[in-house]
Amino acid sequence: MPFQKVQPEKLSSSVVRQIELLILRGILRPGERLPSERELAERLGVSRPSLRDAVSELQERNLLTSKANSGIFVADVLGSAFSESLVRLFATHDEAVFDYITFRRDLEGMAAERAAKSGTETDLKVVQTVFDKMEEAHLKRNPEEEAELDVEFHLAIVDASHNVVMLHMMRSMLKLLREGVFYNREIMFKQRLNRGMILEQHKAINAALQKRDAKGARAAIESHLNFVEGALRAQKSEQKNEAIARQRFDHHSK
Repeated sequence: MPFQKVQPEKLSSSVVRQIELLILRGILRPGERLPSERELAERLGVSRPSLRDAVSELQERNLLTSKANSGIFVADVLGSAFSESLVRLFATHDEAVFDYITFRRDLEGMAAERAAKSGTETDLKVVQTVFDKMEEAHLKRNPEEEAELDVEFHLAIVDASHNVVMLHMMRSMLKLLREGVFYNREIMFKQRLNRGMILEQHKAINAALQKRDAKGARAAIESHLNFVEGALRAQKSEQKNEAIARQRFDHHSK
């Protein structure tokens, strides 16, 4: 008969599996510090030696990392998504910028549809909470905060889609955006007209999600990213024209 005796699972293995799932589901994020050993052992209901065994195994798998006198952190699991040479190519070619926006438009449109259909009430509360913060930042006229909340808003939608592959793919892509690989996102929020229009676009996305209007949510995402693409094209055209104008000015000034 194909049966084998059931082996009791070590406590450390249960801890490993729980932390793995928290990282996989995007609940524990890259760079996030874990609680102290004592606190984490108490929360998990295991002994500190069992916890140490689990942490050691997760470190061997490059999911956790330790920093001297600082503690244990979730490793930068997104760091290997693209090679450094490819990131440099992205940063120096406009083609990559607009392909990036197209990719986001397709993937986030799908995520918004899934979030409207399958997201839980708590998922939608998270999206609403981030949007409320965006409105507050808009009133304070803080472009840096608005730009950061913009990323959090889009990530909250992807989180609500409950597709872990999509989640980590988008986090990897948005990480490059945060680092300014594709374009300086804060520039979008420094112009008054852009700021107001972007807020209204996010308001439309949020409203469709809260109504669980899947098609409306996808259309609102696509409309927003179409606007971003158009604004970037206009910005790059303006920069090109200014460079030519400066050449003319320098020539006539001699």
